[in-house]
Amino acid sequence: MAAHIGRRLRKGAVTTAVAAAAVAALSASQAPEVVADGQERQSAADAQGTPDPTAADPGATGNSPYYTDLPPLNSPTPVPSTTVGPTPGTGTGTSQAGIPATVLDAYQRAASELAASKPGCNLPWQLLAAIGQVESGQARGGRVTADGTTVSPILGPVLNGVGFAHIKDTDHGAYDGDATYDRAIGPLQFIPSTWAWAGRDGNADGKADPNNVYDAALAAGHYLCRNGWDLSVEADLKKAILSYNYSQDYLHTVRSWMEFYRRGTHEIPDGSGSLPGNRSDDHETPMSPSVPVTPSPAPRPSKPGGTTKPSTPATPSKPGTPSTPSKPTPTPTPTPTPTDTVAHLEDAGTATLSARAGDTFTDRISTRAETSAGKPVAKVRIRFTIVGDTDATFAGGESHATVVTDAKGVALAPALRAGEKTGDFTVRALLVGRAVTAVDYTATVTARAADALTRTGDAALTCTAGGAFADRVEVKATYKGAPAGKVAATATLLASADATAAADKGPYFKDASGKPVRTLTGLETDAKGLLKLPELFADDTTGTFVLRVTTTGGATLTVELTVTAPASSTPTPSDSPSPAQSPAASESPSA
Repeated sequence: MAAHIGRRLRKGAVTTAVAAAAVAALSASQAPEVVADGQERQSAADAQGTPDPTAADPGATGNSPYYTDLPPLNSPTPVPSTTVGPTPGTGTGTSQAGIPATVLDAYQRAASELAASKPGCNLPWQLLAAIGQVESGQARGGRVTADGTTVSPILGPVLNGVGFAHIKDTDHGAYDGDATYDRAIGPLQFIPSTWAWAGRDGNADGKADPNNVYDAALAAGHYLCRNGWDLSVEADLKKAILSYNYSQDYLHTVRSWMEFYRRGTHEIPDGSGSLPGNRSDDHETPMSPSVPVTPSPAPRPSKPGGTTKPSTPATPSKPGTPSTPSKPTPTPTPTPTPTDTVAHLEDAGTATLSARAGDTFTDRISTRAETSAGKPVAKVRIRFTIVGDTDATFAGGESHATVVTDAKGVALAPALRAGEKTGDFTVRALLVGRAVTAVDYTATVTARAADALTRTGDAALTCTAGGAFADRVEVKATYKGAPAGKVAATATLLASADATAAADKGPYFKDASGKPVRTLTGLETDAKGLLKLPELFADDTTGTFVLRVTTTGGATLTVELTVTAPASSTPTPSDSPSPAQSPAASESPSA
């Protein structure tokens, strides 16, 4: 990031004593975890305990300059603006609490989407607003079109290593118009290499544009919510902000604005916001060294009433020797960065990558950066990207992860979590900031499986011909003793245990139209590994049959089904006359 030559709380508006008091009050009331000294810098107490991210990682912005103005000490009061267009350097009153309507909507919409997709992050929209204020003065006071695109591009300085980070071009000038070096772009100041993986389409127009505040706000939300961070936890909040721009001053400034907006804000018309007056690359003196000028001696005053002695004519000087032209000052040569020394990337001992659907991969990807001499290169960024038709993600739900190499030149990617899609996919490791050959890793997701099946009940399954079985069959699938959820299963009705094909008579299930079926596919256990089969019916065939249930992974269960003949019915009375009514019985013997 830019070297800090000097910072001013308000340009020409407050004294050093007032600035110190303002910062101390803000530190106490708005960011209790941040401690400031009298020169508006972070003290050593605050500088500790933030090892991740590191200064070697230029973060979202390339550690570009940012606005350093702090919010007013008083709580914000809604005061609608009557001016049209941004007014530079006038943001010292309560009107600073106003946020341009489209910009405010973008922050709130992004936070709402993150609340649904990553509820564990607990992203407050006020954090996005604070970063937007510090990075671009809320898109230059809300100078955006109706769809949220900035009226003119917002570009940071050229990151050529002279006074700023050294980041060579990564987008061929597509975003920032510079094919030699990168520049931060848009209202939330993403560098192109970060936007390449963090960019989002926040306004559903089919493209991710860093110059659009809806796209940029959603991208910033996902960027701050990566790595499984919970922004309601102080330590994670610090890591997230520092990952955006690695500076303790930046952390303090963003926290101050976030707390200010939390105490109240209001909507103002687009284009009517005020622009901050000070930036972290402002300097009290010119950056380039100046030649000291020796002042001429002041003329002596003449004595009162005295006469002036006529001056002696000057003796003509001899023609001087022409001076030698001074050599032009050479342009400073950027100091080579660790990234410049990387010759290649290689695998650092990654094992076979395989996991069942829904599981976390046991092994993690490890990539090493080396010089042409084979020496490890520390503190360079390796970006891991998941490629292919897969729903696998890194921890935190992202398909990209950027990791800084350690002292051994090794970057260890976050753990991979398999999705529900089975098959192979690729994880690609790329060096950020320089074109070297990528390293590809193949990962495989296998189907969920069970290695055992049991019935949940033990009642005998019997039925009379032409009837329905009283109990439905329920089974439980397990894998290594644990419930096996979401495992595919098949149920088949067989004539005997030795049969391999479904029976053509005997017990049956019914399909949606009520027709008999004796094979059910596409079944799946629930989260607890349970599967309850549909009701079973019997045709007129009696005997003993078999229900076989199988799952992915080879688990098999055989259940015996018995169909009996209907009980015989009671005979109906005969129409023939009873013995008492027969003629022989009714005739009396003759006397």
